[in-house]
Amino acid sequence: MNVITPPIKKRPLWKWALVLAASFILGVIGYGLLQMLALADNDLHPVAITIAVAVVLGLYALGVKLMEGHWPHDLGLGKLVPHTMLGLIVGFVYMTLVVSAIVATGCATVYVRGTLWEEICWWLLLFMTVGVGEEIIFRGIIFRQIDERWNTWTALIVSALLFGFMHLPNQGATWWSSLAIAIEAGLMLAAAYKWSGSLWLPIGIHWAWNFTQGNVYGAAVSGNVAGGSLLEMQPAGPDIITGGPFGPEASIVAVIFGVILTVIFLTNRYHRSPRR
Repeated sequence: MNVITPPIKKRPLWKWALVLAASFILGVIGYGLLQMLALADNDLHPVAITIAVAVVLGLYALGVKLMEGHWPHDLGLGKLVPHTMLGLIVGFVYMTLVVSAIVATGCATVYVRGTLWEEICWWLLLFMTVGVGEEIIFRGIIFRQIDERWNTWTALIVSALLFGFMHLPNQGATWWSSLAIAIEAGLMLAAAYKWSGSLWLPIGIHWAWNFTQGNVYGAAVSGNVAGGSLLEMQPAGPDIITGGPFGPEASIVAVIFGVILTVIFLTNRYHRSPRR
């Protein structure tokens, strides 16, 4: 059976690298504009942020068309609702299991905390911009282009390490926290992207991961205090178990659950691959 070689493999290496670099720069600019808008002080937050997210996704699609010669296959509207919803469920369940396991060890306690629903809804929108922006950059651009040019394992490792150590400048970050993010999130989100063939699943996971961690359980999110939350998690054990000031993401518990999810996605993908 003949295998159709993706056009990207036929490009000279310099042209492939140029497209990757240009896509990355444009992705960072788009993400930066999203964050500026989300953090701006105006009364049109929900509407403006939603429109801005749609515009950035549209620009990603247009960029792929102009620089790679085809419309992106990972933004299929048929997968938008089911894959985003699945991602939201996976992200919520994942972080709930992580927090529950940490509490079960006696290394943290969780208290009910009253807060304004308006503030929680604002953080929900903000974390949507984070999920969309970072997934476009690290999965839609970096992972996909390396995967199409070289192979999946190279793409997994490179994109995961870049994603993890991108968090190194964050408050409370250490080499361990960055490595933990690379393993539990970088690998898992890329595996989810590969398994689903769409950006919607990792966007949903990333979105729910951050929101659940910060605004449901009141923990730090990558070293940042998320703000209003339904509950409040108070660590009382070693950082390797609780994640310390960086948040549960830097715990060995999160790494273990992340690896399990990664294996599930990759195993199911290869199991479902058509035989040639």
